[in-house]
Amino acid sequence: MSTQPKPTWHKSSYSTANGSCVEVAEGSTVFVRDTENRRLGHLDIPSTEWNAFLALISK
Repeated sequence: MSTQPKPTWHKSSYSTANGSCVEVAEGSTVFVRDTENRRLGHLDIPSTEWNAFLALISK
Protein backbone atom coordinates (compact mmCIF):
# COMPACT_ATOMS: atom_id res chain seq x y z
CA MET A 1 0.00 0.00 0.00
CA SER A 2 1.33 3.45 -0.97
CA THR A 3 1.82 6.06 1.75
CA GLN A 4 2.62 8.93 -0.60
CA PRO A 5 0.62 12.09 0.17
CA LYS A 6 -2.21 13.09 -2.14
CA PRO A 7 -0.96 15.64 -4.73
CA THR A 8 -1.79 19.29 -4.13
CA TRP A 9 -2.91 20.64 -7.51
CA HIS A 10 -2.76 24.28 -8.62
CA LYS A 11 -3.35 26.02 -11.91
CA SER A 12 -0.14 26.69 -13.77
CA SER A 13 0.83 30.35 -14.14
CA TYR A 14 1.29 29.54 -17.84
CA SER A 15 -2.43 28.79 -18.26
CA THR A 16 -4.57 31.25 -20.18
CA ALA A 17 -7.87 32.91 -19.34
CA ASN A 18 -9.61 31.36 -22.38
CA GLY A 19 -9.88 27.92 -20.80
CA SER A 20 -6.55 26.48 -21.93
CA CYS A 21 -5.66 25.44 -18.41
CA VAL A 22 -3.06 23.10 -17.06
CA GLU A 23 -2.82 22.04 -13.43
CA VAL A 24 0.38 20.91 -11.79
CA ALA A 25 1.30 19.22 -8.51
CA GLU A 26 4.96 19.77 -7.71
CA GLY A 27 7.31 17.54 -5.73
CA SER A 28 10.16 15.18 -6.60
CA THR A 29 7.87 14.16 -9.45
CA VAL A 30 5.69 16.80 -11.08
CA PHE A 31 2.20 15.78 -12.14
CA VAL A 32 0.58 17.66 -15.03
CA ARG A 33 -3.05 17.38 -16.14
CA ASP A 34 -5.62 19.14 -18.30
CA THR A 35 -8.02 21.05 -16.07
CA GLU A 36 -11.00 20.34 -18.31
CA ASN A 37 -10.21 16.63 -18.72
CA ARG A 38 -9.01 15.49 -15.29
CA ARG A 39 -10.62 12.07 -15.76
CA LEU A 40 -8.03 11.31 -18.47
CA GLY A 41 -5.26 11.20 -15.87
CA HIS A 42 -1.96 13.03 -15.67
CA LEU A 43 1.64 12.96 -16.84
CA ASP A 44 4.43 12.15 -14.36
CA ILE A 45 7.55 14.24 -15.03
CA PRO A 46 10.80 14.20 -12.98
CA SER A 47 11.18 17.60 -11.32
CA THR A 48 14.60 18.16 -12.93
CA GLU A 49 13.05 17.80 -16.38
CA TRP A 50 10.08 20.01 -15.46
CA ASN A 51 12.46 22.75 -14.26
CA ALA A 52 14.46 22.49 -17.49
CA PHE A 53 11.22 22.78 -19.49
CA LEU A 54 10.16 25.90 -17.56
CA ALA A 55 13.60 27.47 -18.06
CA LEU A 56 13.36 26.80 -21.80
CA ILE A 57 9.91 28.30 -22.29
CA SER A 58 10.59 31.36 -20.16
CA LYS A 59 13.46 32.54 -22.37
